[in-house]
Amino acid sequence: MKNVVIIGASGYSGAELASLIAKHPHFSLKGCYVSEQSLDKNKLLSELYPEHTGLLDTFLLPLTEQALNVISDQADYVCLCTDHKVSVELAPKFLALGKKVFDLSGGYRLANSDDYDNYYGFEHPSPGWLEKAQYGLAEWYAPEIKKAQLIAVAGCYPTAALNALKPLKDNNLISDEPVIINAVSGVTGAGRKANMATHFCEVSLAPYGLFNHRHTPEISQYLEHPVLFTPHLGCFARGILETIYIKLKPNTSAAHVEQAYQVLADEPLIRLKGSVLPSIKGVAKQPYVDIGWQQQGEQLIVVVAIDNLLKGAAGQAIQCMNIVNEQPSYLGLKENNV
Repeated sequence: MKNVVIIGASGYSGAELASLIAKHPHFSLKGCYVSEQSLDKNKLLSELYPEHTGLLDTFLLPLTEQALNVISDQADYVCLCTDHKVSVELAPKFLALGKKVFDLSGGYRLANSDDYDNYYGFEHPSPGWLEKAQYGLAEWYAPEIKKAQLIAVAGCYPTAALNALKPLKDNNLISDEPVIINAVSGVTGAGRKANMATHFCEVSLAPYGLFNHRHTPEISQYLEHPVLFTPHLGCFARGILETIYIKLKPNTSAAHVEQAYQVLADEPLIRLKGSVLPSIKGVAKQPYVDIGWQQQGEQLIVVVAIDNLLKGAAGQAIQCMNIVNEQPSYLGLKENNV
């Protein structure tokens, strides 16, 4: 049994992760923490999320120096569900204590520290750990995740895009042209903090972050191919749907595409839909990646859907933790019918 603490547990991803850990047969939730300035400190997590009453009647404790000492004594794994700038400051502290750190922010996902200036707006303070961090895309990097001390859990948009595209790239089916990714996320993807731009009643359907969204270099880096990524915020609670436009290399047949995707056929949280196109309804509150595609000549359109809080965040973190703990990567998700 591994003891797990969550920093930033009051947010959507943190609460989702806490619920999964509380139901997991091999993990024990030892503490849920928020910043000392948080208005949520000393409240029960189930007060904020009444759907978890009885499961998460757990106090949200302030992350004081005394709390750091408690975590040092009790925790095996530390999960950071915090802002990028907070994660890059906290992770080295827990790593120095010998803890396994699973960072759900973008603080350690990019290899090039200059990209943090360009896409995140700050200078990365720990380039040494940036070099050591392992990208946490569970289906693709399990051996590396198993050995790492710092796992940078993959972003929600990239989780969908990379699972849809890496089989094609690895089979050399994509032409040299940039891949176009048109993506829509539910409002929970913007976080729980109050903001007029992401207030549910103010949201309709609008693009944002054109040409400079921080997930663009993340997708390009791990795909090893240029992408034109345009995210949108939609007026629904949770889920991501991406429509991806790919120019295939000449003489690429439907059979080639079908065969390429077979690399994911035995992955328990990947559902290959073929010509049946996925939807948000099909994945909301589920831990799956649904991938469908249709082809016309050299043009391929791939549609992929995930739940941004499960497969896109908390569920992916659980998969990475299971890999480190030498458990089947889906355990605690599939068996609990999440």
